[in-house]
Parts: sequence; structure tokens; C-alpha cells
Amino acid sequence: MTDFDKRYAKLLGEYSLYLKPGELVYLRTTVLAHDLVREFSKVCIDRGAKLVADIEYEDQENYLIHNGSDELLRFVPSHRLDLMRSCDAYLVIRAPFESEPVTQGQEEAERIRQQALAAVQEIYFDRLGNGTLKRSLCQYPTIEAARQAEMSLEEYKNFVAHACAIDQEDPMNSWSALSRRQAVWTDYLNKVKRMEYCHTDWSISFSVEGRTWINSDGKSNMPSGEVFTSPIEDSVNGSIFFNYPTGIFGGRVGGIRLEVVKGEIIAWSAEEGQSFLDRVMAIEGSRRFGEVAIGTNDNIQRATRNILFDEKIGGTIHMAVGQSYYQCGGKNKSAIHWDLITEMKNGGSIFADGELIYRDGKFLI
Repeated sequence: MTDFDKRYAKLLGEYSLYLKPGELVYLRTTVLAHDLVREFSKVCIDRGAKLVADIEYEDQENYLIHNGSDELLRFVPSHRLDLMRSCDAYLVIRAPFESEPVTQGQEEAERIRQQALAAVQEIYFDRLGNGTLKRSLCQYPTIEAARQAEMSLEEYKNFVAHACAIDQEDPMNSWSALSRRQAVWTDYLNKVKRMEYCHTDWSISFSVEGRTWINSDGKSNMPSGEVFTSPIEDSVNGSIFFNYPTGIFGGRVGGIRLEVVKGEIIAWSAEEGQSFLDRVMAIEGSRRFGEVAIGTNDNIQRATRNILFDEKIGGTIHMAVGQSYYQCGGKNKSAIHWDLITEMKNGGSIFADGELIYRDGKFLI
């Protein structure tokens, strides 16, 4: 797709962030997304928006974790905090270099760095909660992202294009159509008090009374395609198995099973990457759920070890441990928000106030 960057930039600027004259846009990415940033800057200029970009170079954070003093690990540039407070729109373009796991012995450095960046995250979640920030998170095809997805770079580029509907004649119309479909579901769910996710060997229930379900239609993530909320924190009970592999701290985790009582995860195990899961569960606030969601993007039908895409797979559900979404009414606070995903097409069901509303990956309402 020769005009990939132009079409992607147009979708992000005109649909996802719906930029207006005079707005301030804060963009964060790496040097590998240069072509998309170039085209996005043109969209900003054409729409009269002001753009400030933070560009990360190769090995920047990893080298800091392994070699930085505590003082450097705690350092967050003041402009980053100021921009998060003042920008009208926030765009993160993931464009990863080759990654390395945080090695044993670096856990304390990682913890210090997370605590330092928590101030930025707190502003971010507060502004999402009060509706003063437009944001979008997207992915740029890089060799490392393609490697993690077990695709060639060209295959991965086509995958991203299809997931974002960039390969459609009118991408914005495709997202508007999805928005209308999902509005039916969120309207229904916003009247529900209690829900249950069930499968053949697990069941987990939670209250959503008074919480707000969000129609995620491409104006917060690109790609999108999910409906989500934050559960009542102490209402989650049962067990759940997440069969999709995922990553954290540069490592791979798969086959995660959680046992939950009165909102607290009391037992956890992983078929792969147990040490990484243990590290997550040691983070303050990570043993409660910040999100429950249903993936609806039928253009995504394979896992790529990238949560941005995998959580949107049509026919899946996900639950995030850690930070809640304040705009949903959630109250849990944590330095982490980690989405865990599982298949529902092969025997999964969802009940809302006792009524079956979803079976084998499809809504019945």
C-alpha cells in the first residue's frame, strides 16, 4: 500500500483525534515512525493544530534501566508533565526497536522508573476521566513488531492496515459503522447491574451497577473495536483462564489463571512466564481489576502478542489488572494497566442480570 502513511495519518488526525484549529497535540513515538510523523504533521498543519513531538531513540529506556543511577531513573522532564496537563490531544505511536527483557537484578530499577512515570500516568487518567483529553494509541509497522507477530514486515504492514480499515475505500466510514453497531450494545449494558463471563472450565462475575460502558470506536485507540467499563472493585468473584499469550517487562507470559475473591486476586499461575506474572502481582493495585471488556473487531482474527490488537479480536473478552478508567467510574489506582485476553468462540457465554446476551463470540442482542 504505497499511500499507507498518508491514509494512516489522515485517519488519526481527522477521525481518531478530530483535530480542530488552535488545538495542541502532544505526540510520543520513536525515530522508526518518521514517515508517519511526517505525514501526521502535515495533517496537523492543514487542520490548524499545533504539534509537539517527543521522539525516543533506540535503546533509550532499556539503557537507562540497566545503567542509570536512582537520580536518573527518577527524572521525568518537566515539559512532559506540562504537556500532559495542557495538550488537547495526545497521540502515542508505538514503533518498537528490538526489545530485551528486563534481566534479573534490574527489578528495583524498573520499580523506581515506574514510580517516577506514575505522575505522568496519573495526569493522563485524571484527564481521561474528566473528559478534557482526546487521545489515541496506535502501532507503526517495524521489524521488531513484525517479528513478535511472527510475520514478515510486509505481512505485518498489511495486517495493521486491515485492522485499522486503512485498506478500505473509506476508512472513516468503516469506523462510523462500527460505532453505530457498538452503540446498541453499550446502551443495553449501561442498564445492567451484574454480569458473568463463563466458559467450559471457569466462571467469573462482577457488578457494573453505576459504571459506564464505553463505545471504543477508533477515537481512543487505533485500531479499536471493543466495549469496556471498570467493574465495582470488590465485586469480582470466581476464576478465569486467559489463553492468549501476552508480554510484560519484555518477557512472554501465557496460560494465565486467576482466582478472585471479593475483588482481590488471591491466587495466580502461568503456564509460561510465571516470574513475570509474579512481578506484576507485586505492584501496588495490580491484584484488583481496572477493566472488563468485549473485543469486537472482526478484521483482527489472529494474536500477535500485542495487546493493542489482541484485546480487540472479535470473539474475545479481556480483563485488565491494575489502573481503572476514571471515565467509567472506576476507582482502583496502580502503576500498571495490563489487559489479559481469552477466546470466547469455543464455548464462551456472557450473562447480564441473568440473561444470556453473548454466546460463542457473538452478541445476541
